Amino acid sequence: MTDSPSMTPIPVGLDDDYAFTKIALSDGRLIAIPSRGRIGRSGVTWVHQGQQRIFEYETEETVYSVGAVDGEATHFEGYPMSGLNRAIVQHILQDAGLAGRTVHAVSGLPVSTFYRKNGQLRQGTIDKKRDSLKIAARPMAETLPAGIAFHDVIPEALAAWYDYVITEKAGDAKLDPDRLSTPVAIVDIGGRTTDFVVVKDQGVVHASSGSLQCGMLDVKQQVANGIQERFDLETLGEQLVAQAVEKKSVRLYGRDHDISSLVDCAKQEIVERLHAETRRQLGLGVELDQILFVGGGTVALAGHITNWFPNQAIAEHPAFANARGMLKYLRYVCEASDAA
Repeated sequence: MTDSPSMTPIPVGLDDDYAFTKIALSDGRLIAIPSRGRIGRSGVTWVHQGQQRIFEYETEETVYSVGAVDGEATHFEGYPMSGLNRAIVQHILQDAGLAGRTVHAVSGLPVSTFYRKNGQLRQGTIDKKRDSLKIAARPMAETLPAGIAFHDVIPEALAAWYDYVITEKAGDAKLDPDRLSTPVAIVDIGGRTTDFVVVKDQGVVHASSGSLQCGMLDVKQQVANGIQERFDLETLGEQLVAQAVEKKSVRLYGRDHDISSLVDCAKQEIVERLHAETRRQLGLGVELDQILFVGGGTVALAGHITNWFPNQAIAEHPAFANARGMLKYLRYVCEASDAA
């Protein structure tokens, strides 16, 4: 007797970053949503349900609203193990059409959260992250939850290395021997952190690996501060700031105001910090075959990081490199018994 398709677990690569949550699915779909939510009900009644843009989820007796809300800050220490994280993850699984399905997932933690400086695992933190997403998060609507039955955790930038060395073609996967045997650095520019991982002879070189508490959320915060100062505002909605960074314009009192100089200055400051830390971690990259840039921040800052190293490259669809690598790790590296 074989399991019906509805009973077969769905493998998911889950990059639940502080700024955007991304998933990769084995059917080739790549889905991203802002990591945006807050505690409490939405307080909105939708005239047409088809236009609903805020969704409610309950986990551990707390209700969270996810979607088109002014979200609470996600860049706090416990976010990866929080109810807010679980609600946002449930929302993207619902968005992917996985309501009522059993999910096997691999997600990540920043390198410095996963490893101690001496290379030892931060096992307690890893276990908390692994267990957290197995706690139920239920949609408040008449929809079945997606249930995460298996969940493993790997370092985020290392996930992009798995994406780099495991190639897929016509449904078959193989390790690329050339990529596997050469020293490679991954620079993962995310929301809250930028991660560095150097892999040589299939081992992580911890002296050149780690995390910098700097990412695209810092750009948003600096732009928010600049708008508040320029227009003498006490508060500013998180959604409005996100749109302002993207469009380099902010709409206040029914008028559009150009803030391109604010956005450019904020990005330049972040770029200078990232460049200095990249040089500190990797030097000139002389002994590396390739330095691969990944992450959502790589997309946003692509024009600023083009000439840091002669041997650098930007991954294909760099924002999804971690999610793709997590899916490949789940499908081809995890022991079959682990995911059973």
